[in-house]
Amino acid sequence: MSNLYRSRRRRNGLATCLSLAATFLGLSWLVLILAVLLWKGFSGLSVQVFTEMTPPPGSVGGLLNPIVGSLIMTMLAVAIGTPVGILAGTYMAEYGRHDKLTSVVRFINDILLSAPSIVIGLFVYEIMVYPMGHFSAWAGAVALALIVIPVVVRTTEDMLLMVSNPLRESAFALGLPRAYVIRHVCYRVARAGMLTGVLLAVARISGETAPLLFTALNNQFWSTNLDAPMASLPVVIFQFALSPYEDWQKLAWTGALIITLAVLALSIVARAVAASRKEP
Repeated sequence: MSNLYRSRRRRNGLATCLSLAATFLGLSWLVLILAVLLWKGFSGLSVQVFTEMTPPPGSVGGLLNPIVGSLIMTMLAVAIGTPVGILAGTYMAEYGRHDKLTSVVRFINDILLSAPSIVIGLFVYEIMVYPMGHFSAWAGAVALALIVIPVVVRTTEDMLLMVSNPLRESAFALGLPRAYVIRHVCYRVARAGMLTGVLLAVARISGETAPLLFTALNNQFWSTNLDAPMASLPVVIFQFALSPYEDWQKLAWTGALIITLAVLALSIVARAVAASRKEP
């Protein structure tokens, strides 16, 4: 066995050990966080949490109004952001693949993809909340939609670029217009990946707190008025966790557990959809 071989084998073993140590270190923090969340959140999980409103300090209550508020603003954000993201991604992949405009849009989209959500919340505050003179669910939905758009744009473009060109050319050879080919051929092949992108975007906005603090704020009472402040689960968790009241802190842990389970379910669905795409 040569010295060079032994030296390479030692370095390979050292790199493997360091990689495994880093992996276990990262996973241990994740397991610790999940264990604390389950320990503190599961004890407060009951039917009451889903059927009663947020209580005043020292009273019994639940998280019904923030859960409903979060669902409303999330659905509005997806309804606003998904069509915009799909159309923009379609232009970048199908119409302007080699244009300079596409390069500029892709660069700006990458910046938005990594932009801090609090900056987006402040932006929506300036263009909607300040001119309107009050916080509203519409402003919260727009702020969340601005987070949805870059995720959907990136996944739509990537999935459409993976559609093989011979498939497109075969459809064009039949005399079909480009819009028809995109809708009935490209979208059909890429729909699983595009749906996965939408689900990942929903998972990302489900726990966003900062943009909602600047736009929808909060509401202690039941409200489905989109033109008024609306309660949301992330903001209630933030406020209850900082309060000195033990019952509020318990509800904050329960709310955090509900969001975590919802995001976990969405991630599982997204992976199942992505896996189904690989099946013949």
